[in-house]
Amino acid sequence: MPHVGLPIWHLLDYIRSEGYTLNFTLYQALLYAHILGVILLAGNITITAFWKVLADMTKDAKQIAFANRAVIIADWLFTLPGIVLTLVGGIGISWMGQWPLFEVSWLSWSVFWFVVAGLLWMIFLIPLQIRQSRAAKLFAETGDIPDSYWRDARWWIAIGLIATIPLLIILYLMVFKP
Repeated sequence: MPHVGLPIWHLLDYIRSEGYTLNFTLYQALLYAHILGVILLAGNITITAFWKVLADMTKDAKQIAFANRAVIIADWLFTLPGIVLTLVGGIGISWMGQWPLFEVSWLSWSVFWFVVAGLLWMIFLIPLQIRQSRAAKLFAETGDIPDSYWRDARWWIAIGLIATIPLLIILYLMVFKP
């Protein structure tokens, strides 16, 4: 048995080589984690956009501030764990199924599109979201919503819709495996 300090993939290699029945159960756990992660990720990015757009439509500063704060909290509670579970589960499934990530076309393209979506979020959406949340915290007190908030809100929803397209492409690739 390998010692505790070895990376997890060495332990998994050992488990697989010994033919333990844990192998099948581990695959199921990784698959479950992957699917749960996708549900958390896709569900949260959809519903938080919905909440925020509805709040913005009220033009009520306090409701908008509350929705912006809720989006930030929901991202920490659901989107981030969704991303982690999707990645850990997906990479684990790939390894357990002996599908090399960068040698199987649909997996390679899935990784590519996941990175594209992630970059759109990190470069554009997260900074816009933080800026809107900070502005909303200030205008919740005064009631005066600046034009810069509305400009950021339009960019956030537009880029958010664009950033969702790679996730839909990944869903297609995962289901149909072309």
